[in-house]
Amino acid sequence: MIELLPGRQFELALQDLEGFDRIWLISWFDRNRDWRPRVLPPRGPSKRRGVFSTRSPHRPNPIGLTCVTLLEVSGSTLKVGALDLTDGTPILDIKPYLRTVDSHPESGLGWIEEIEEAESRPAPFEVTVDLLAEQQLEWLKEEFGIEFAPRALDILRRDPTPHRTRRILQLAENIYRIGCGSWRMYYRIDGVRVTVLEIASGYSEAVLNSPGNDALADREAHVAFKARFVFQLPV
Repeated sequence: MIELLPGRQFELALQDLEGFDRIWLISWFDRNRDWRPRVLPPRGPSKRRGVFSTRSPHRPNPIGLTCVTLLEVSGSTLKVGALDLTDGTPILDIKPYLRTVDSHPESGLGWIEEIEEAESRPAPFEVTVDLLAEQQLEWLKEEFGIEFAPRALDILRRDPTPHRTRRILQLAENIYRIGCGSWRMYYRIDGVRVTVLEIASGYSEAVLNSPGNDALADREAHVAFKARFVFQLPV
């Protein structure tokens, strides 16, 4: 939901927008306090790129640009589809997306061309899921409708090695962890085979039980998961 400030005649400014399927949101990365001339993108190998060749939020002027589906206009509130902004991100401006102006499918993609080409090839790693992890993933899906495995497994098939922006860490000898939102997936690597061993909550008991933490993502699911499964890996 994009909420516009009251008392500024924004209801009038939103007239005629509802006929557009997609809109541009120009935002302000208000939580950033610095910028980096070279950043590590989440896609591709662990290689730093000049910030102006990326969509990184760590910019000299922390301005974001997001194209989203417009679902509904109601008063001074917009209902939009999936987007890459955190709750409370300030919106600086809204513009309609024009396919005849904004779309240039023949344009070169710079260094992204290499990534697109690599991702079009068969994935170099084979991923299997041990029984415990399979049971945990199925339980989360059935009990709470939580399903993060497809995206995580796709990342591991492409490259399971440690990577900061893909939230992959090595914790012990041949024990790795990938962050999946507020959840954690643990695995090992044997040659080109990746074996998912266990799923765990990303929250500690202290965080889950702290006063005022009812708004934590999937809090109820995390509490139930910890009661149902005891973490087993020696890390």
